[in-house]
Amino acid sequence: MKTDSECILVTAEQSSPSQHLPEHLEKRSAGSKNKKNSQKTRILTPATSLASSSHREDPSSSQKASAQSTCAQSTQTESPQLQSFQTQSTQTPPIQGIHSPSTESKSTQTQHSSFSLQQAYWGRSFTDQSTDEQETQSSSRSSHLTVLSWNIDCLDTDNISHRVKGLLSQFGKYSADVVLLQELVPGCLTILQNIMKDYQFLQGSEDGYFTAILLRKDRVQLLQSNIVKYPTTEIGRNLLIANVSFLGHPLCIMTSHLESCKSNSQERLNQLRRVWKWIKEAPEDHTVIFGGDTNLRDWEVRKLGGLPGGISDVWEMLGEPEESKYTWDTSINDNKEIPHSIRLRFYRLFLRAAAEGAQLWPESMTLTGLEKLKCDYFISDHWGILCTFKFEVSVEQRVNE
Repeated sequence: MKTDSECILVTAEQSSPSQHLPEHLEKRSAGSKNKKNSQKTRILTPATSLASSSHREDPSSSQKASAQSTCAQSTQTESPQLQSFQTQSTQTPPIQGIHSPSTESKSTQTQHSSFSLQQAYWGRSFTDQSTDEQETQSSSRSSHLTVLSWNIDCLDTDNISHRVKGLLSQFGKYSADVVLLQELVPGCLTILQNIMKDYQFLQGSEDGYFTAILLRKDRVQLLQSNIVKYPTTEIGRNLLIANVSFLGHPLCIMTSHLESCKSNSQERLNQLRRVWKWIKEAPEDHTVIFGGDTNLRDWEVRKLGGLPGGISDVWEMLGEPEESKYTWDTSINDNKEIPHSIRLRFYRLFLRAAAEGAQLWPESMTLTGLEKLKCDYFISDHWGILCTFKFEVSVEQRVNE
């Protein structure tokens, strides 16, 4: 199945001038892209070649096809490389032992790769910190909810071992309470489950590519979950819902990957209406957070008359910060080598407040995955979004107290 990068129609409305780019990131020249292209390989490279770093420190093939204007010839199957991941033992990470020296035994290769992935995720162990550091970290996290939402593009197997290791490093660095993923595939799911033992996994499907909700076990307790099918989708999209408890507060967490391609706008809007309906009809005592790859263009939301009453766009609530606006940005991210600069806000986070009790408010929103890996790839062709929320006592509660 083709993804958004393979079917975006480039228009003047979609492109943005380069002066809005973050200062620390520059557009790649055509020459550098050609150099990168000549170095690509469809062979999995060794994950161990990525440098390991502590999560407590600040972060300092053949040619890919150009973007297509149609979603024709789509498929819901994984690449042969990722299909082979599924045939391996679920007790060891699927990308283990790739291109290790022939003098090493298979068990030694497995141990080295498994350690490398574990190290990427855990970094400096919490148990290695001083008591003061542990208390400071626990205190800062106690009243804040962190949500990380990301289309991780596991359909693309170029440099997948490097990218999965980089992904695990990001997950370990942020330790989000809730992680919302899109374009996850069974092979990559197996890797994450084997390493991220401190999370509970919910998945939107068992084959093809799908969404997932990850809940941090020591912070979030699952109450129930549900999968809502989109009756007219042509590419297997759905809405994944989890009712949870966070510090005693009931939350309804939702994620989805709405229909891709500009040509599928009407179906995408049908799905968006269904998402809004489920948000509005969630239990009144629940705060609802939706996060996902909506593939929305701003004009599509305007076509529906804007957001329904009671549902807010988190990015707008935070004052529309320019630095976290474009989650699909080919002027910087050249994983797909699209020959045009396309900057779109595909990622949307919606919030519906609970009818009573403490109110959840967004405090910050930042993009993740902006750092390039040593293999000259980004982790995904999409940036992730990390949001921090905080519960505040309502005026009514203050009066009653």
